[in-house]
Amino acid sequence: MGAGIYHIKMDQGSTFSLVLTYKDSGGNVIDLSGYTARMQMRRNHQDDSLIDLTTENGRIALGGVAGTVTLTIAATDTAALPPVEGVYDLEIVSGAVVDKLLAGTFSIAREVTR
Repeated sequence: MGAGIYHIKMDQGSTFSLVLTYKDSGGNVIDLSGYTARMQMRRNHQDDSLIDLTTENGRIALGGVAGTVTLTIAATDTAALPPVEGVYDLEIVSGAVVDKLLAGTFSIAREVTR
């Protein structure tokens, strides 16, 4: 099964949160117990990462048997990001197996009130 495609929109200076539920082609929730996850957001594929989200840095939380993947970026972290459009992908990892769960573009709208 290929990665889902999704455009992420976020506001500079605001807390960002997105909750996904990982399901197989039959609509059954996939147990993510024992998995880790990682995601990078970049201006383009060749640039350095603007921000990394991982289970290790707490920006990704996996919901085990519920199959949920929660992405969270604190307001202080989005405030430090430039208003930009770019690309990302989200991978889940179990041992040596890596699956791309989601990929696409993102946009960060400039904060007015500071």
